[in-house]
Amino acid sequence: MTPKWRSSTLLRHVLFGLVAVAGVLLLSTMLGPYRNLQLTNVAYLVCAAAGLSLLTGLSGQISLGQGALMAVGAYLTALLLADGGGAMMLPVVLVISVLGTALVGLLVGFAAARLRGPYLAGATLAFAIGLPALADYRGLASILGGQNGLVVLSPGPPEGLAGLSFDRWQLAVATIATVITLVLLANLVHSRVGRSWRAVRDDEVAAQLAGLPVARLQIIAFVVSAACAGLGGALLALVNGLAAPGAFPLSLSLQLLAAVVLGGLGTIPGAVYGSFLLVFLPTWTVSLATRLDLSRDVYANVPLAVYGAVLVLVMLVFPSGLQGGISRLVRKVR
Repeated sequence: MTPKWRSSTLLRHVLFGLVAVAGVLLLSTMLGPYRNLQLTNVAYLVCAAAGLSLLTGLSGQISLGQGALMAVGAYLTALLLADGGGAMMLPVVLVISVLGTALVGLLVGFAAARLRGPYLAGATLAFAIGLPALADYRGLASILGGQNGLVVLSPGPPEGLAGLSFDRWQLAVATIATVITLVLLANLVHSRVGRSWRAVRDDEVAAQLAGLPVARLQIIAFVVSAACAGLGGALLALVNGLAAPGAFPLSLSLQLLAAVVLGGLGTIPGAVYGSFLLVFLPTWTVSLATRLDLSRDVYANVPLAVYGAVLVLVMLVFPSGLQGGISRLVRKVR
Protein backbone atom coordinates (compact mmCIF):
# COMPACT_ATOMS: atom_id res chain seq x y z
CA MET A 1 0.00 0.00 0.00
CA THR A 2 1.62 3.25 -1.10
CA PRO A 3 1.12 6.62 0.59
CA LYS A 4 -0.47 7.88 -2.64
CA TRP A 5 -3.08 5.09 -2.49
CA ARG A 6 -3.83 5.88 1.14
CA SER A 7 -4.25 9.59 0.44
CA SER A 8 -6.57 8.91 -2.50
CA THR A 9 -8.70 6.59 -0.33
CA LEU A 10 -8.90 9.18 2.44
CA LEU A 11 -9.81 11.90 -0.05
CA ARG A 12 -12.55 9.75 -1.56
CA HIS A 13 -14.06 9.01 1.84
CA VAL A 14 -13.92 12.68 2.86
CA LEU A 15 -15.65 13.71 -0.38
CA PHE A 16 -18.37 11.10 0.15
CA GLY A 17 -18.81 12.41 3.69
CA LEU A 18 -19.14 16.03 2.59
CA VAL A 19 -21.71 15.05 -0.04
CA ALA A 20 -23.66 13.07 2.57
CA VAL A 21 -23.71 15.99 5.04
CA ALA A 22 -24.78 18.44 2.33
CA GLY A 23 -27.49 16.06 1.11
CA VAL A 24 -28.98 15.49 4.56
CA LEU A 25 -28.94 19.20 5.42
CA LEU A 26 -30.63 20.02 2.13
CA LEU A 27 -33.20 17.29 2.68
CA SER A 28 -33.97 18.62 6.17
CA THR A 29 -35.24 21.88 4.65
CA MET A 30 -37.89 19.92 2.75
CA LEU A 31 -39.07 17.79 5.67
CA GLY A 32 -41.14 18.48 8.76
CA PRO A 33 -39.97 18.16 12.38
CA TYR A 34 -41.12 14.54 12.72
CA ARG A 35 -39.20 13.31 9.66
CA ASN A 36 -36.14 15.25 10.75
CA LEU A 37 -36.39 13.56 14.14
CA GLN A 38 -36.52 10.17 12.43
CA LEU A 39 -33.39 10.96 10.44
CA THR A 40 -31.67 12.05 13.67
CA ASN A 41 -32.61 8.71 15.22
CA VAL A 42 -31.07 6.98 12.21
CA ALA A 43 -27.87 8.98 12.66
CA TYR A 44 -27.18 7.94 16.26
CA LEU A 45 -28.14 4.33 15.53
CA VAL A 46 -25.71 4.31 12.60
CA CYS A 47 -22.87 5.25 14.99
CA ALA A 48 -23.59 2.35 17.33
CA ALA A 49 -24.36 -0.11 14.51
CA ALA A 50 -21.19 0.76 12.58
CA GLY A 51 -19.04 0.05 15.63
CA LEU A 52 -20.82 -3.26 16.23
CA SER A 53 -20.52 -4.23 12.57
CA LEU A 54 -16.77 -3.62 12.72
CA LEU A 55 -16.43 -5.61 15.96
CA THR A 56 -18.47 -8.61 14.84
CA GLY A 57 -17.96 -8.57 11.10
CA LEU A 58 -14.24 -7.74 10.96
CA SER A 59 -12.73 -9.02 14.21
CA GLY A 60 -15.22 -11.88 14.65
CA GLN A 61 -16.30 -11.06 18.23
CA ILE A 62 -19.99 -11.36 19.06
CA SER A 63 -21.21 -8.66 21.43
CA LEU A 64 -24.66 -8.22 22.94
CA GLY A 65 -23.64 -5.25 25.06
CA GLN A 66 -23.68 -2.38 22.56
CA GLY A 67 -26.79 -0.87 24.11
CA ALA A 68 -25.13 -0.79 27.54
CA LEU A 69 -22.14 1.08 26.08
CA MET A 70 -24.56 3.57 24.56
CA ALA A 71 -25.89 4.11 28.09
CA VAL A 72 -22.38 5.04 29.26
CA GLY A 73 -22.11 7.73 26.58
CA ALA A 74 -25.59 9.04 27.35
CA TYR A 75 -25.01 9.35 31.10
CA LEU A 76 -21.62 11.01 30.61
CA THR A 77 -23.27 13.56 28.33
CA ALA A 78 -26.05 14.18 30.85
CA LEU A 79 -23.54 14.71 33.67
CA LEU A 80 -21.36 17.03 31.59
CA LEU A 81 -24.35 19.14 30.58
CA ALA A 82 -25.90 19.19 34.06
CA ASP A 83 -25.13 22.89 34.46
CA GLY A 84 -26.03 23.74 30.89
CA GLY A 85 -23.65 24.79 28.19
CA GLY A 86 -23.67 26.50 24.84
CA ALA A 87 -23.33 24.99 21.40
CA MET A 88 -19.60 25.73 21.43
CA MET A 89 -19.15 23.30 24.33
CA LEU A 90 -21.02 20.52 22.56
CA PRO A 91 -18.03 19.09 20.60
CA VAL A 92 -16.02 18.92 23.83
CA VAL A 93 -18.85 17.10 25.60
CA LEU A 94 -19.18 14.59 22.75
CA VAL A 95 -15.43 13.93 22.67
CA ILE A 96 -15.28 13.36 26.45
CA SER A 97 -18.28 11.02 26.27
CA VAL A 98 -16.62 9.05 23.47
CA LEU A 99 -13.31 8.79 25.35
CA GLY A 100 -15.05 7.77 28.59
CA THR A 101 -17.00 5.03 26.84
CA ALA A 102 -13.84 3.89 25.03
CA LEU A 103 -12.20 3.46 28.45
CA VAL A 104 -15.09 1.23 29.55
CA GLY A 105 -14.71 -0.66 26.27
CA LEU A 106 -11.02 -1.16 27.06
CA LEU A 107 -11.91 -2.82 30.37
CA VAL A 108 -14.54 -5.00 28.71
CA GLY A 109 -12.11 -5.80 25.89
CA PHE A 110 -9.50 -7.18 28.30
CA ALA A 111 -12.07 -9.67 29.60
CA ALA A 112 -13.49 -10.38 26.13
CA ALA A 113 -10.05 -11.21 24.70
CA ARG A 114 -10.05 -14.33 26.91
CA LEU A 115 -13.49 -15.52 25.78
CA ARG A 116 -14.75 -17.04 22.56
CA GLY A 117 -18.08 -17.76 20.86
CA PRO A 118 -21.07 -18.30 23.17
CA TYR A 119 -18.99 -17.49 26.27
CA LEU A 120 -18.24 -14.03 24.90
CA ALA A 121 -21.88 -13.56 23.91
CA GLY A 122 -23.00 -14.60 27.40
CA ALA A 123 -20.56 -12.23 29.10
CA THR A 124 -21.63 -9.24 27.02
CA LEU A 125 -25.27 -10.23 27.57
CA ALA A 126 -24.75 -10.01 31.34
CA PHE A 127 -23.01 -6.67 30.80
CA ALA A 128 -26.00 -5.37 28.79
CA ILE A 129 -28.43 -6.38 31.53
CA GLY A 130 -26.37 -5.30 34.53
CA LEU A 131 -24.81 -1.99 33.53
CA PRO A 132 -28.03 0.08 32.97
CA ALA A 133 -29.36 -1.31 36.26
CA LEU A 134 -26.50 0.41 38.12
CA ALA A 135 -28.38 3.69 37.74
CA ASP A 136 -30.88 2.41 40.32
CA TYR A 137 -28.21 1.14 42.70
CA ARG A 138 -28.52 2.71 46.13
CA GLY A 139 -25.09 4.31 46.08
CA LEU A 140 -25.43 5.72 42.55
CA ALA A 141 -29.12 6.62 42.39
CA SER A 142 -28.50 10.12 43.75
CA ILE A 143 -25.93 10.76 41.00
CA LEU A 144 -27.55 8.96 38.06
CA GLY A 145 -31.17 9.72 38.89
CA GLY A 146 -32.40 6.19 39.52
CA GLN A 147 -35.17 4.89 37.29
CA ASN A 148 -36.15 8.43 36.32
CA GLY A 149 -32.72 9.10 34.87
CA LEU A 150 -31.10 12.47 34.23
CA VAL A 151 -32.49 15.36 32.22
CA VAL A 152 -30.14 16.38 29.43
CA LEU A 153 -29.93 20.12 28.78
CA SER A 154 -29.37 19.97 25.05
CA PRO A 155 -27.88 23.27 23.78
CA GLY A 156 -29.61 25.09 20.95
CA PRO A 157 -28.01 26.47 17.80
CA PRO A 158 -25.36 29.20 18.19
CA GLU A 159 -26.14 32.86 17.58
CA GLY A 160 -25.01 32.74 13.97
CA LEU A 161 -27.61 30.01 13.29
CA ALA A 162 -30.38 31.41 15.46
CA GLY A 163 -32.89 31.08 12.62
CA LEU A 164 -32.33 27.31 12.41
CA SER A 165 -35.15 25.27 13.94
CA PHE A 166 -34.24 22.99 16.85
CA ASP A 167 -35.05 19.77 14.97
CA ARG A 168 -32.82 20.77 12.05
CA TRP A 169 -30.05 21.81 14.44
CA GLN A 170 -30.13 18.42 16.17
CA LEU A 171 -30.13 16.66 12.81
CA ALA A 172 -27.13 18.73 11.68
CA VAL A 173 -25.16 17.89 14.84
CA ALA A 174 -26.00 14.18 14.63
CA THR A 175 -25.25 14.01 10.90
CA ILE A 176 -21.87 15.74 11.14
CA ALA A 177 -20.80 13.58 14.11
CA THR A 178 -21.97 10.40 12.36
CA VAL A 179 -20.29 11.21 9.04
CA ILE A 180 -16.98 11.99 10.78
CA THR A 181 -17.25 8.63 12.55
CA LEU A 182 -17.98 6.75 9.33
CA VAL A 183 -15.09 8.42 7.49
CA LEU A 184 -12.69 7.43 10.26
CA LEU A 185 -14.02 3.88 10.33
CA ALA A 186 -13.84 3.55 6.55
CA ASN A 187 -10.15 4.47 6.60
CA LEU A 188 -9.53 2.16 9.55
CA VAL A 189 -11.14 -0.74 7.67
CA HIS A 190 -8.73 -0.20 4.75
CA SER A 191 -5.69 0.16 7.01
CA ARG A 192 -3.23 -2.45 8.29
CA VAL A 193 -5.35 -2.82 11.44
CA GLY A 194 -8.43 -3.61 9.37
CA ARG A 195 -6.58 -6.28 7.40
CA SER A 196 -5.24 -7.74 10.64
CA TRP A 197 -8.76 -7.94 12.05
CA ARG A 198 -9.86 -9.93 9.00
CA ALA A 199 -6.96 -12.32 9.47
CA VAL A 200 -7.88 -12.85 13.13
CA ARG A 201 -11.53 -13.37 12.22
CA ASP A 202 -10.74 -15.97 9.57
CA ASP A 203 -8.20 -18.01 11.58
CA GLU A 204 -6.81 -16.99 14.96
CA VAL A 205 -4.16 -19.72 14.98
CA ALA A 206 -2.86 -18.75 11.55
CA ALA A 207 -2.86 -15.08 12.58
CA GLN A 208 -0.78 -15.90 15.68
CA LEU A 209 1.67 -17.94 13.60
CA ALA A 210 1.97 -14.96 11.25
CA GLY A 211 3.08 -12.84 14.19
CA LEU A 212 -0.12 -10.84 14.72
CA PRO A 213 -0.92 -9.79 18.33
CA VAL A 214 -4.39 -11.37 18.40
CA ALA A 215 -5.40 -10.32 21.92
CA ARG A 216 -4.28 -6.73 21.35
CA LEU A 217 -6.19 -6.53 18.06
CA GLN A 218 -9.36 -7.85 19.70
CA ILE A 219 -9.07 -5.30 22.52
CA ILE A 220 -8.59 -2.49 19.99
CA ALA A 221 -11.73 -3.64 18.17
CA PHE A 222 -13.71 -3.46 21.42
CA VAL A 223 -12.36 0.01 22.18
CA VAL A 224 -13.29 1.33 18.72
CA SER A 225 -16.74 -0.28 18.89
CA ALA A 226 -17.33 1.15 22.38
CA ALA A 227 -16.30 4.63 21.24
CA CYS A 228 -18.86 4.46 18.42
CA ALA A 229 -21.52 3.27 20.87
CA GLY A 230 -20.64 6.08 23.26
CA LEU A 231 -21.14 8.66 20.52
CA GLY A 232 -24.45 7.05 19.57
CA GLY A 233 -25.60 7.15 23.19
CA ALA A 234 -24.49 10.77 23.61
CA LEU A 235 -26.48 11.80 20.52
CA LEU A 236 -29.48 9.79 21.73
CA ALA A 237 -29.41 11.65 25.05
CA LEU A 238 -29.20 15.01 23.28
CA VAL A 239 -32.16 14.15 21.03
CA ASN A 240 -34.39 12.68 23.73
CA GLY A 241 -33.35 15.13 26.43
CA LEU A 242 -33.07 12.27 28.91
CA ALA A 243 -30.63 9.56 29.95
CA ALA A 244 -32.54 6.81 31.76
CA PRO A 245 -32.18 3.02 32.13
CA GLY A 246 -35.41 2.44 30.22
CA ALA A 247 -33.85 3.88 27.06
CA PHE A 248 -31.20 1.12 26.96
CA PRO A 249 -32.93 -2.24 27.40
CA LEU A 250 -31.48 -5.53 26.22
CA SER A 251 -33.76 -5.32 23.18
CA LEU A 252 -31.74 -2.32 21.95
CA SER A 253 -28.56 -4.41 21.78
CA LEU A 254 -30.44 -7.21 20.01
CA GLN A 255 -31.96 -4.76 17.52
CA LEU A 256 -28.54 -3.32 16.73
CA LEU A 257 -27.14 -6.80 16.13
CA ALA A 258 -30.11 -7.67 13.90
CA ALA A 259 -29.63 -4.40 12.00
CA VAL A 260 -25.97 -5.06 11.18
CA VAL A 261 -26.73 -8.65 10.17
CA LEU A 262 -29.52 -7.40 7.95
CA GLY A 263 -27.38 -4.67 6.40
CA GLY A 264 -24.24 -6.76 6.08
CA LEU A 265 -21.68 -7.60 8.76
CA GLY A 266 -18.36 -5.85 8.49
CA THR A 267 -19.61 -3.18 6.07
CA ILE A 268 -20.25 0.47 6.87
CA PRO A 269 -23.05 0.91 4.28
CA GLY A 270 -24.69 -2.15 5.82
CA ALA A 271 -24.87 -0.37 9.19
CA VAL A 272 -26.61 2.55 7.45
CA TYR A 273 -29.15 0.29 5.69
CA GLY A 274 -29.89 -1.62 8.89
CA SER A 275 -30.38 1.57 10.91
CA PHE A 276 -32.77 2.99 8.34
CA LEU A 277 -34.87 -0.17 8.50
CA LEU A 278 -34.71 -0.14 12.30
CA VAL A 279 -36.25 3.35 12.39
CA PHE A 280 -38.58 3.43 9.39
CA LEU A 281 -39.86 -0.15 9.12
CA PRO A 282 -41.94 0.02 12.35
CA THR A 283 -43.48 3.31 11.16
CA TRP A 284 -44.43 1.83 7.80
CA THR A 285 -45.87 -1.32 9.34
CA VAL A 286 -47.93 0.65 11.87
CA SER A 287 -49.34 2.76 9.03
CA LEU A 288 -50.19 -0.43 7.15
CA ALA A 289 -51.90 -1.96 10.19
CA THR A 290 -53.91 1.22 10.68
CA ARG A 291 -55.10 1.22 7.09
CA LEU A 292 -56.12 -2.44 7.33
CA ASP A 293 -58.08 -1.66 10.52
CA LEU A 294 -56.52 -4.55 12.44
CA SER A 295 -57.38 -5.34 16.04
CA ARG A 296 -55.32 -3.87 18.87
CA ASP A 297 -53.62 -7.19 19.71
CA VAL A 298 -52.53 -7.74 16.11
CA TYR A 299 -51.68 -4.07 15.67
CA ALA A 300 -49.13 -4.13 18.50
CA ASN A 301 -47.21 -7.11 17.10
CA VAL A 302 -47.20 -6.24 13.39
CA PRO A 303 -43.88 -4.27 13.45
CA LEU A 304 -42.00 -7.11 15.17
CA ALA A 305 -43.48 -9.73 12.83
CA VAL A 306 -42.68 -7.73 9.71
CA TYR A 307 -39.13 -6.99 10.89
CA GLY A 308 -38.57 -10.70 11.53
CA ALA A 309 -39.99 -11.60 8.12
CA VAL A 310 -37.75 -9.05 6.39
CA LEU A 311 -34.72 -10.38 8.26
CA VAL A 312 -35.47 -13.97 7.22
CA LEU A 313 -36.16 -12.96 3.62
CA VAL A 314 -32.94 -10.96 3.30
CA MET A 315 -30.90 -13.80 4.80
CA LEU A 316 -32.41 -16.24 2.29
CA VAL A 317 -31.93 -14.01 -0.75
CA PHE A 318 -28.73 -12.22 0.35
CA PRO A 319 -26.87 -14.36 2.92
CA SER A 320 -24.21 -11.66 3.27
CA GLY A 321 -26.80 -8.93 3.94
CA LEU A 322 -28.17 -6.08 1.88
CA GLN A 323 -24.75 -4.61 1.15
CA GLY A 324 -23.48 -7.98 -0.04
CA GLY A 325 -26.50 -8.38 -2.31
CA ILE A 326 -26.12 -4.88 -3.73
CA SER A 327 -22.41 -5.45 -4.40
CA ARG A 328 -23.18 -8.72 -6.17
CA LEU A 329 -25.84 -7.07 -8.34
CA VAL A 330 -23.47 -4.24 -9.24
CA ARG A 331 -20.80 -6.75 -10.29
CA LYS A 332 -23.29 -8.57 -12.49
CA VAL A 333 -24.42 -5.35 -14.15
CA ARG A 334 -20.81 -4.37 -14.83
